[in-house]
Amino acid sequence: MRAFTYERATSPADAAEAVVRKPGAKFIAGGTNLLDLMKLQIETPTHLVDVNRLGLDAIEPTPEGGLRIGALVRNTDLASDARVRKDYAVLSRALLSGASGQLRNKATTAGNLLQRTRCPYFYETALPCNKRAPGSGCAAIGGLTRNHAVLGASDACIATHPSDMAVAMRVLDATIETVSPDGTRRAIPIADLHRLPGNEPQNDTTLSMGELIVSVTLPRPIGGVHVYRKVRDRASYAFATVSIAAVLVFDRDRVVRGRLAFGGVAHKPWRVEAAEAEVGRGAEAVAEVVLSGATTTEHNAFKLPLVRRTLAATMTDAAKG
Repeated sequence: MRAFTYERATSPADAAEAVVRKPGAKFIAGGTNLLDLMKLQIETPTHLVDVNRLGLDAIEPTPEGGLRIGALVRNTDLASDARVRKDYAVLSRALLSGASGQLRNKATTAGNLLQRTRCPYFYETALPCNKRAPGSGCAAIGGLTRNHAVLGASDACIATHPSDMAVAMRVLDATIETVSPDGTRRAIPIADLHRLPGNEPQNDTTLSMGELIVSVTLPRPIGGVHVYRKVRDRASYAFATVSIAAVLVFDRDRVVRGRLAFGGVAHKPWRVEAAEAEVGRGAEAVAEVVLSGATTTEHNAFKLPLVRRTLAATMTDAAKG
């Protein structure tokens, strides 16, 4: 690990300004992803700005009937909150399916959204990776691609986003609230937070330099049956090969409307609102729309039938309540 300097921020605006003031600076909270990347010299910040003492660790009701989740709320606390378990169960289930208990105790809400890909080529510094070293090439293309993207990929990058929580946040239409170095605040729909790789895979999000996430707001509860189904190589402590966050509303045994978001298939949580109009026709009709335009390799082509089967199982689980 390379040497770096360190400071504790005293306010969100102070933290944002500090990252811009010192070239090569990064925010640090739980550090469950950043410290690993620093040890491998994938991330090499010259300065760390500690945001842990900014008081952004509360879960509070909003006047509109939703919840505002502080950026520093730990994953364990968010998953176990009674209001989240009751009204946003898909979020609680997604969180509990990720990482280990020890990591959930440290990982934060904002950090979970901003964690970087687990593509093995990104982690292997001896190989080219446009996300790690822009313009160097993508060793994954033409390599072993079993867990890589089948949707939204580009000629520059075929990595996937690793977060379970982000998939649930996407299906719930969360809003990300930020502060910039000049004190300006903005609200970003989660659909607009994460980027597809395009020609700039090094940019995971649409955040500006120094822009700090301060909270995530969930809208009013939407009811329905909440399911998070994750298919992975191990029963625990593994990233999704395919995952689905579903909120479905039934009239007797028939689904009448719903929302669906997919993980493990793209560079960002994948949601196709047009597909949700097909939920009444069944899983196969939904999958046809979701997987339209999919691009596979010999190693990850199995993900397409896996998405179809996982979606069918998810909708069956939801029908059982």
